[in-house]
Amino acid sequence: MISMWARLSGMVFAAAVAYGQDLPRGQIVDTVECKTDQAQHYALYLPSHYSPARQWSAIFAFDPGARGRAGVERFQAAAEKYGYIVAGSLNSRNGPWEPSLEAAKAMMADVVRRFSIDTQRIYTAGQSGGARVALGIALESNQIAGVFASSAGFPDEVQKSVPFPIFGKTAVDDFNYLELKALDRVVTTPHRVVVTEGGHAWMSSETAVEAVGWMEVQAMKSGRRARDPELLDRIFAERVAKVNANAHNDGLEAVLALESLVADFQGLKDVSKFTQRAAALRSQKEVQREIAEDHLAEQREAKQTNEIYALRGGSMERLKARVMELSRQAKSPDDSTDRRIARRILSGFGASFRGVSDPQLQEIVTEARSWNPAR
Repeated sequence: MISMWARLSGMVFAAAVAYGQDLPRGQIVDTVECKTDQAQHYALYLPSHYSPARQWSAIFAFDPGARGRAGVERFQAAAEKYGYIVAGSLNSRNGPWEPSLEAAKAMMADVVRRFSIDTQRIYTAGQSGGARVALGIALESNQIAGVFASSAGFPDEVQKSVPFPIFGKTAVDDFNYLELKALDRVVTTPHRVVVTEGGHAWMSSETAVEAVGWMEVQAMKSGRRARDPELLDRIFAERVAKVNANAHNDGLEAVLALESLVADFQGLKDVSKFTQRAAALRSQKEVQREIAEDHLAEQREAKQTNEIYALRGGSMERLKARVMELSRQAKSPDDSTDRRIARRILSGFGASFRGVSDPQLQEIVTEARSWNPAR
């Protein structure tokens, strides 16, 4: 796999001259054929003000089902706002690594050759297995400026330090919730993980706008782009407004929001008052209790997840009874930690055994997925 990543890096990031093209701007193009590999295609978004007169940042998106447009749609508004080109592979999907690597190689090389790209500002994005592709490319190429990871993280174990910033997104009903929480806890280099409503899915367009703005700040901090005081002031004001909008919340959520704000803008803006507010809140007994409860909830979720998968190799009746119990919790009309844990466990179980041929197990899988009307 590493040799393939090395070939990808060498081909994509070699000096290239952008050539003229007649693809439309300001709208998503559903299919673009790679000129050097006609089997490879991608969806594309060029900002309405695109011109080859300057170099542009680029985001390469990977979807677990090869839905190139899905990733491009999520980043379209951010691309227009901040001036990014976005391409989403129509060939990369969950499964063997080799096809996804070939798809990434072809798409990235084609975009770099077609358009005026700043090769110091190339980003990858993905959802679920596509997030693992996005992070895998970044880890092996050593050329990626940052990664947007929705509902999944590293292709293997979490790494403590990486040479690029990571913006991660999970959700309260996402079966990879614990994975993204672990990434947030373990990684010490610049990163941010947000938790939204919903399940195992791409980040929303609104979150993507926030994510790309965050990457702009990281690029200014690292020197990948010149500091833009006006842009920095605007992004900082937006973050402060978001923190202040939840000023009534003086619990763990507020602490994490304040600490994230401080980490992101330290050295760029005066964040001393936010540092003090975060420290004062964190020292409160109620927040300490929340931290302890959050930790215990993660442990309980991990334990219950391991138990239900262990039952798969034993009594089918015991497995069915446990799934039924979790299903009742998942369908509770009242939001709670237990309801969220049940939904995440059942979603993961349903995804793991979806399409199995065993009728008895398929019946259990159907029950595991029944809490979610969208299914």
